Amino acid sequence: MKKNICVLGCTGSIGRNVVEIVQRFPDRYRTLVLAAGDNVSLLAEQIKRLEPEVVVVRTEAHAMQLMAMDCARKVTVLFGEKGYEAAATHPDVDMVVAAIVGAAGLLPTVAAVKAGKALALANKESLVMGGKLLMSLAREKGVDILPVDSEHSAIFQCLAGQRKKDVAKLLLTASGGPFRTLDKKSFSTIRPEDALAHPTWSMGRKISIDSATLMNKGLEVIEAMHLFSVPVEKIDVVVHPQSIVHSMVAFCDGSVMAQMGVPDMKGAISLALSWPERLPLDLPLPDFSRMNLHMEKPDLERFPCLRLAFEAAQEGGIFPAVLNAANEVAVEAFLQSRVSFTEIPELITETLLQTENRFVDDMAELIEADAAARVLARSFVERS
Repeated sequence: MKKNICVLGCTGSIGRNVVEIVQRFPDRYRTLVLAAGDNVSLLAEQIKRLEPEVVVVRTEAHAMQLMAMDCARKVTVLFGEKGYEAAATHPDVDMVVAAIVGAAGLLPTVAAVKAGKALALANKESLVMGGKLLMSLAREKGVDILPVDSEHSAIFQCLAGQRKKDVAKLLLTASGGPFRTLDKKSFSTIRPEDALAHPTWSMGRKISIDSATLMNKGLEVIEAMHLFSVPVEKIDVVVHPQSIVHSMVAFCDGSVMAQMGVPDMKGAISLALSWPERLPLDLPLPDFSRMNLHMEKPDLERFPCLRLAFEAAQEGGIFPAVLNAANEVAVEAFLQSRVSFTEIPELITETLLQTENRFVDDMAELIEADAAARVLARSFVERS
């Protein structure tokens, strides 16, 4: 029996890989719902190839543009927040792939969990912002959250069959990004196009900048904390530039289990779709005879965003959400050349310092905190 899939963020890097896997295994999967943002032309191509029943775009104008195309004549076209919620809760969908980038992915992800849908989670911000609330809701609804990030998929695989009480450390690997060896004195001259050129992974613009600052790894630390229910003190980051070891788990007897493979997102995505089975992707194996796997400690002085994420995780409350909101504003401003690369952590620090932390117990308060942090962060951008 085919599994009906809803892809939230179908035109992004994760979404495109999901579409590719679905097309390779048409006897197993059907994309019933596709949800995009602004990329109407790519969505139109995906409609022709996959023939979904429902599609969603960000605005009414995008919906009108799509409905004027021949490919959309037999498709229900929705838009906006209500459209994404309808996509995530479609009664015939078996699994939702949450791959919208940033805080925008929170509400449709929550809607999918409330509806009891199996969830393949690529939107790490949902757990960064509302980890305790979302995981509590998932337990209440009996929803299994399957990780799509390669690091969390690796840890998920290493933990399979193991006792939680035997876990000593989660070791998240990081490529180190394009500036791992660059002199800090040159950081102020980094341009957006430099930061977008990731040495090993092919990713979207926002996550590429996050990878360059190591904020991506910081967000993944907070994600891992909630996903695997471990304190942040039991999570370490190891810089591994070859990206062959996707992450590791250390156990109380000194054993360390690692999950390895070539750096290709299709491995982690396909496992989330097919777990506990594995799909015959025919990805090449790493050539270990030609490798000298390198690992080193992250430099928190040169990459303060990672330090900020650890500190926000330790503080808890709304601070992880504030950190995320300020980072999204800072990255957007950097991509528009309105702030420099070195001003990204400065802007996040200022936003955290000007925010009074508090603990919240519902999503509405969390969203209010996110909005307030964005206003504050944007005011710093205007003054920079």
